[in-house]
Amino acid sequence: MIGRLAEQQAKVTDWPGYIGWAVGLLIVIALVYWLMRQGWNWRRTLQSELPPLPAVPEKAGPALCETSGRYHGTTTAGNWLDRVVAHGLGTRSLAELTLTEHGLLVRRPGDVDLWIPAEQLTGARTDSGIAGKVVPSGLLVVTWTHQGTALDSGFRADHPDEHAAWIEAVEALVTRTKTKKTEEAAQ
Repeated sequence: MIGRLAEQQAKVTDWPGYIGWAVGLLIVIALVYWLMRQGWNWRRTLQSELPPLPAVPEKAGPALCETSGRYHGTTTAGNWLDRVVAHGLGTRSLAELTLTEHGLLVRRPGDVDLWIPAEQLTGARTDSGIAGKVVPSGLLVVTWTHQGTALDSGFRADHPDEHAAWIEAVEALVTRTKTKKTEEAAQ
């Protein structure tokens, strides 16, 4: 009887088998992580022709709208799955958005701040997803151009009911900027 019990315990405590499976699983996880990292670096290399972003001004001017929330990423305009990772645009982070007469300032604690001059803004809308992130209650998507490349940047305000006011403010700024350019060209 004691011999059978010892056999049964030996089967239950097969430590070399458990350790082998654990090590194998860790190797697979490390391999998947490494492949994801290689993909991210490959995408950054493909997007290296994107010129550096405009420098953040010391004083952006008086705020038209302000909010805090989360920055979800930037994609090429119209393609919500084509994430742009160059210049730190692909990193999700907390964000503080400030819209002024001169442009949109996105302060990202612990990451690169983003400045979109008013001349580069082309519009704003709400959407359900960007950069592979779907938010059923909606995201604020700001469309802008950078050296001829149309981009969409997605934000989620802490209070999503603010998105409508943001869309209205961005659209008004875009209209004023276009009117100003037209008037300057006419002179």
